Amino acid sequence: MNVLVTGGAGYIGSVCTEELLNAGHSVTVYDNLSEGHRSAVDPRARFILGRTDDNIREAVMEVRPEAILHFAASALVGESMTHPGKYFHNNVTNGLKLLEAAVAAGVKKFVFSSTCATYGPPERVPMTEDLPQHPINPYGESKLMFEKMLRWFHQIHGLEFVAFRYFNAAGASGRFGEHHRIETHLIPNVLKVPLGQSSHVEIYGTDYPTPDGTCIRDYIHIADLAQAHILALAPGKQGFFNLGNGDGYSVREVIETCEKITGHRIPAIEKPRRAGDPPRLVAAAHKAISELGWQPRFPKLHDIISTAWAWHQKHPGGYAD
Repeated sequence: MNVLVTGGAGYIGSVCTEELLNAGHSVTVYDNLSEGHRSAVDPRARFILGRTDDNIREAVMEVRPEAILHFAASALVGESMTHPGKYFHNNVTNGLKLLEAAVAAGVKKFVFSSTCATYGPPERVPMTEDLPQHPINPYGESKLMFEKMLRWFHQIHGLEFVAFRYFNAAGASGRFGEHHRIETHLIPNVLKVPLGQSSHVEIYGTDYPTPDGTCIRDYIHIADLAQAHILALAPGKQGFFNLGNGDGYSVREVIETCEKITGHRIPAIEKPRRAGDPPRLVAAAHKAISELGWQPRFPKLHDIISTAWAWHQKHPGGYAD
């Protein structure tokens, strides 16, 4: 297929672009590089630089894609609590421009990068797609608003869509990995210690009702996540899907696994809880498995962290640009 990938210079978008190309698709990446990196774009893909004056409609009409994979977004929960306007403008207003351009260009399939943050604190765990959605920050709210727009564009314009609610994407492919200008994810921050870039890692909250007192999260390998997006391109696939492994690992378990893989001791400093951090977030991904035929290849935390460590050793400073 002819596929347009927005945010294809970012962490998830870069690996999905790589996997799309490996599967034989033609890919154009659209990214303004505010968070992404030009060297994270697979050289086999065409690249269009997004501009601040917004040329997304022009790009969609030029490319005339059969499918759009939409990863571009502002995605820092903490920042969304201090600059909500940025999140509603980028994730909702600019997202609406992309949807309108997709309809005008006759796009048949739209695959959206959503988040488990749309649920807010879950009523039960593992979390299924039918749980009530009560986001507790503007980031999650902006993603939920876009999900609602997708429903209406499907009903009114017939735009077929798949929206994936990610849990914790982690790991790396052989070529592309995780480099955020502001790093908030646990695994890359833990790996900064054996890389010699930090003296310790911080644990926020050690008194949660979990076996070791720290938060439990569901980690999914970036390559498994990318595979789900390729499966979503099949005609007739439609709706909302969780993407996770169904297994949760605590913050302490992540640190201990990183120590085993790297062979380095990783000191931890205990801090108070952060507001809004639920004790346990674990996905029930049965729907993606049964309806999309998705099957995670790297479900174990050890395998996920091993690929991340291999990439960070090769790219200790991340991407050069």
